[in-house]
Amino acid sequence: MAEPLKVFSVLCTYFHKVHTFRKKMSDLESISQHIYDRVSSIQCLLDLSDVPQNKMRSLGQEILSLESLLEEFEKSVGRQKDQFHHLKELEELFQKHVESLQHLKDNVPAHMPKENGPEIEKEPSTNHGQATNVEPIQHEVAKYIKCYVREMEFITMAEFECIPQYMKGRVSYSQINAAVQSINTAVAAKYKIIRQPVKTLKNHARKLLQRFKDQETKDTKGQYFVVEEDLREFTQMKMDKRLQGIFNMLRHCQRLRELRGGGVTRYVLL
Repeated sequence: MAEPLKVFSVLCTYFHKVHTFRKKMSDLESISQHIYDRVSSIQCLLDLSDVPQNKMRSLGQEILSLESLLEEFEKSVGRQKDQFHHLKELEELFQKHVESLQHLKDNVPAHMPKENGPEIEKEPSTNHGQATNVEPIQHEVAKYIKCYVREMEFITMAEFECIPQYMKGRVSYSQINAAVQSINTAVAAKYKIIRQPVKTLKNHARKLLQRFKDQETKDTKGQYFVVEEDLREFTQMKMDKRLQGIFNMLRHCQRLRELRGGGVTRYVLL
């Protein structure tokens, strides 16, 4: 029994010595690596010490110059980023404007304001400084006046937005201008009959002409007006509360005024 214990004790001693040796070898390797690194650093310093002082100074200046260039490059990159974000915002804004313009183009109102007839230009004087014959001009003026029929101007968007909400109700911008167009149609049809020779009129037109004359008063002289019967005759407008509301809005926008008398309400164009 003593012999195995002795052998075991010897083996333990052996393994302990092996472990201690390995640990010392590991520490020795670490020390060796550290010494090698230090020697490499010293060698690098010695190599640099052989460089002339003026070249070392030049090398330092080049390094500082490179550092300055890197800083400028970073600043330039920053400015380019800011400019890119700004251009991106401008692109989005421009796209919104394009969409708005496209919407306006696709939704142009059917009735737009237009000029009331052409302008009459004077004829130039002759080369000899003599006055021109005014008869042709007077003839053109008379013809223009005979054919001219006053039209109600369409309501602008700014005017429509200034109308009180209680007065507008549910009437839209396009609906009020559609009513303006219908009123202009009735005015044009009425005064076309008035200005035609009676002999050229048919029976129905003659009856209408007589009614037009009966509705004339001293207050309507030189004015253009229609009544509800004219709107029924020449348009498809419905005489209801909605139309009365539109008349109120047109009076608010100073497009017409009401003239009552003889049981008839006359809508006079302004």
